[in-house]
Amino acid sequence: MRGVGNKIDRPLLIIIALLVCVGFFLFSSASLGLLAREGTRFSSVAFSQLVLGIGLGSVSLFIASRIHYRFLKQYSIYFFIFATILTLLVFVPSFGFSAGGATRWLSLGPVSIQPAEVLKIATVLYLATYLANMRSKLGSFQTGLIPFILILFVPAIALLLQPDTSTLVVIVAASSGMFFSAGAKWRDIGILILVAILVLAALVTARPYVLDRITTFMNPAQDQLGSGYQIKQSLISVGSGKITGRGFGQSVQKFGYLPEPTGDSVFAVAAEEFGFVGSVLILGLFVALVIRALWIAVRAPDYFGGLVVIGLTLLITTQALINIASMLGVIPLTGLPLPFISHGGTAILVMLASMGIILNVSKYAK
Repeated sequence: MRGVGNKIDRPLLIIIALLVCVGFFLFSSASLGLLAREGTRFSSVAFSQLVLGIGLGSVSLFIASRIHYRFLKQYSIYFFIFATILTLLVFVPSFGFSAGGATRWLSLGPVSIQPAEVLKIATVLYLATYLANMRSKLGSFQTGLIPFILILFVPAIALLLQPDTSTLVVIVAASSGMFFSAGAKWRDIGILILVAILVLAALVTARPYVLDRITTFMNPAQDQLGSGYQIKQSLISVGSGKITGRGFGQSVQKFGYLPEPTGDSVFAVAAEEFGFVGSVLILGLFVALVIRALWIAVRAPDYFGGLVVIGLTLLITTQALINIASMLGVIPLTGLPLPFISHGGTAILVMLASMGIILNVSKYAK
């Protein structure tokens, strides 16, 4: 095992730096559409992205990379409780506020934060702690599958109340990957799939917007000016890019056609301006992130460290795949932003902090 004085994994740090730089580069271009439509909102979005996201995010990465990851294991339960309470505070009128039909944000003076981003990391850390401690007993329902479901039940309730179904899907996907990496039985896969189907059926019944998104995905031409508008404009944007794209800043769709060009539609803007080649390069960066992070995970000095790396990596890459797939019309629209690229100061700050944790684990890799 390497000693405490070893350096962080340089290849992963380079990949992270490239993602941040490419992300801000693409955000800058996509934000021109926002500037043209909502000049006053542009300043707040740019401030959040550059200062809160990249600026404080870089600081959080540095700090997280200096804190021994085993320290996080000792306090993971308290962090989990804190993040859950923080997420529930959005329902307190003096703290939280609604936008777009969802209550997901806390107002802190001139800035707003999305506590669900913190809850994602907290869930991974606490789940990694439990799975590492109970590694030899995960085959039992009483100490394996049932506690796993109960742990996920906490963020599920907090997120479904907002509602934020898409973030819950990301957490469940990352947590499931951790669960099976920890040695859960194949029997549990079938049970979890059955539970997922039942939950989806319940959501379709209780949340009309979920059914609307599925219906739009099945037949986007049915309402091209309504529910099918975004996917139609996204596909036009992606198709317009062809092989090499229109060029930086030359997207037409971001000027009043694509909803949220700096949000979940940012990949469509990137595909239009940089074409198939640029799209593949963006995908390549996320693939490189996965490969390098998994390299660190399998060489982690203990079970907890490996599970943390797997969970944090899955949070980011699952979200990236869902965002890109929805922009290409492969799956229904989710509203999830593209990691490191879409606007969202809280999201980038938390993602960079999670990368700092992975970099800390890399210091002690075998």
